[in-house]
Amino acid sequence: MTELDFSLPVIWALIIGTAVALYVVLDGFDLGIGILFPLFPRERDRDQMMNSVAPFWDGNETWLVLGGGGLWIAFPKAFAIIMPALYLPMIVLLLALIFRGVAFEFRWVAKPHHRWWDVAFAAGSTVAAFAQGLVLGGLLQGIAVSNGQFAGGPLDWLTPFALLTGCALVVGYALIGATWLVLKTDGDVEARSRRLGAKLLLGLLAAIAMVSIWTPLAVPRIAERWFRMPDFAWFSLVPIATAIAALACWRGLHSGRPLLPFLASVALFLLAYVGLVISNVPYIVPPVLDVWEAAADPKSQMFMLVGVLILLPIILGYTVFNYWVFRGKVRAGEGYH
Repeated sequence: MTELDFSLPVIWALIIGTAVALYVVLDGFDLGIGILFPLFPRERDRDQMMNSVAPFWDGNETWLVLGGGGLWIAFPKAFAIIMPALYLPMIVLLLALIFRGVAFEFRWVAKPHHRWWDVAFAAGSTVAAFAQGLVLGGLLQGIAVSNGQFAGGPLDWLTPFALLTGCALVVGYALIGATWLVLKTDGDVEARSRRLGAKLLLGLLAAIAMVSIWTPLAVPRIAERWFRMPDFAWFSLVPIATAIAALACWRGLHSGRPLLPFLASVALFLLAYVGLVISNVPYIVPPVLDVWEAAADPKSQMFMLVGVLILLPIILGYTVFNYWVFRGKVRAGEGYH
């Protein structure tokens, strides 16, 4: 294996991993607002909630496109295994995102007859979050592979563990949505979001604990990685940091500070993501295919990498600029529609 054969798959894995992390965080609060929608029955509150994400929500999905497209381009063998294994939750995820996006725009033009668009927005957001959790659970528990092809059934992903990860992601997105509302709104919406955020934080910590216990019990290779020395001493920093982030989020929700709860909830997501990476690296299709075995031809990876390295700074710069321009709180009655 040449140095290029070794380094290119690693670089692409980092790009895809970063894109997925950015998607989870940035689109997470969009989905979270939709999940929380039924808990805010007043139209004025719902308008304020949607206006808090109106300048950002569609741009946030750029990272999902980069993650999925990058997997197809850089690791076609993995793409050819993962997609057949997870077709059903993937299709449900994409359809739910379409419903959510259409409902977001049509809700404003359909007023005052927009009730069903509210339902579509909430349902699409909740189903999309749950489907993402099913995909995650299906990957973590492993995919049956034979001769480089998917060898399982269409419902192999449907297990109690995948259902747990689906529910956990719904709760997590709801938390990050609530802390976003604390940051970006005022009045009744902010006050209620603080109360909901405290309850959701406890729910998320319970879900993280259950997944963290269940995963090593169900997957021996993950248990071996986490609990052998000296790895355990280093990996234990992740749950310690998670506890610190949870405490910061709790204090922020009860102290009146708007930014701290959001940053702490983002930290919780990123720490959970780090834990998943630690558990599975270098596998891209656990536990049978690593990033080097799944990699495309180095010439193809290099060709696409040049384009990504040109466009990625532009996308990042625009994203930062967008969030800077629309910084500050969205007051009731203000908006972009």
